[in-house]
Amino acid sequence: MDTAPRSPPPPLAQDPRLGVAATPMAFICAIADAYRLRGLSPAKALTLAHIAPQQLQQEEACVTALQLELMSAAAMQELDDEALGWFSRRLPWGSYGMLCRASLGAADLGLAIRRWCRHHRLLTEDVSMRLETADGRATLSLHRTAEPPGLSAGMREFCSLALLRYLLGYACWAVDSRIVLQGAGLPFSPPAHAGVYPLLFSCPVRFDQACAWVSFDADYLALPLRRDSRALDLMLKRALPLTVLQYRRDRLLVQRVREALRAQTADLGSQGLTAEAIASRLNLSSRTLHRQLREEGASLQQLKDEVRFAIAAELLTRSRRPVKQIALAAGFNNEKSFSRAFRSWSGKSPLAYRDGSG
Repeated sequence: MDTAPRSPPPPLAQDPRLGVAATPMAFICAIADAYRLRGLSPAKALTLAHIAPQQLQQEEACVTALQLELMSAAAMQELDDEALGWFSRRLPWGSYGMLCRASLGAADLGLAIRRWCRHHRLLTEDVSMRLETADGRATLSLHRTAEPPGLSAGMREFCSLALLRYLLGYACWAVDSRIVLQGAGLPFSPPAHAGVYPLLFSCPVRFDQACAWVSFDADYLALPLRRDSRALDLMLKRALPLTVLQYRRDRLLVQRVREALRAQTADLGSQGLTAEAIASRLNLSSRTLHRQLREEGASLQQLKDEVRFAIAAELLTRSRRPVKQIALAAGFNNEKSFSRAFRSWSGKSPLAYRDGSG
């Protein structure tokens, strides 16, 4: 059934550093239901997400994407269940990372998604995920075959949303390209916050469908995967934004900046990698570069220091090169400034660090 978009519910008054509130409180309530299903309190997770327990009663209010990410991560680890009670068995922390790793070696996106769907059945048979193509259109669908007793309507809704968004987020990340959806369907009636769904999927959304699904141009399936296991390790340290935010090519900007810095180690201490130069490499303005790094909790100087330290530490522990040469390799003009910086990073002088590593 098609429905006209409704206005998003009102935001809660909150710390502006948490971002713009546009995510329904109902999703937070669904996570809280997972605690209640286990006879536990969500108080710790709510505190980490900067949400007061009484705010759960304001189901038509909104929180930020960051608050949902913080709440989800805390609950998954505290309950040791990445499925948050959706299935008859727990999915221990790291389960979905395992699916990512299992599909990463695929030659193209189509094979990667099919592997994901097949391997998901090894985790649970309560749902099945399918990828089908017809007339140039690819459809990814989610079919529930069983569910544990006591599952709330909010948990059913959040399960459908999160599973589709997680796989889509991973797919976009794997090919480093946004996948534009042509349509989406959900197996429940329009909730009070139905107006947020076209924003979540960036496409027309239908409710009261036989199953949850999304569709997109089948040509995306032929895209090669552009990530390796090292990139996956970095992504999995903060994978949840892929499920709560729309993927953009700049979503993993921190990683892309690190890669650019690492590739140009000789320029780390010069004008060769100013904000303007890095932004140009990444097809951004310097203003956008700084803003998006700030949104991801990083700064250009911080990333330069991280890369410099990684280079220096590797050379100190794996080679016998003089400290002066290592300083130059890490982008410093002289040994004195390098030694001062290295001590601030590690608490040791370069030579003490080398001696301690053996």
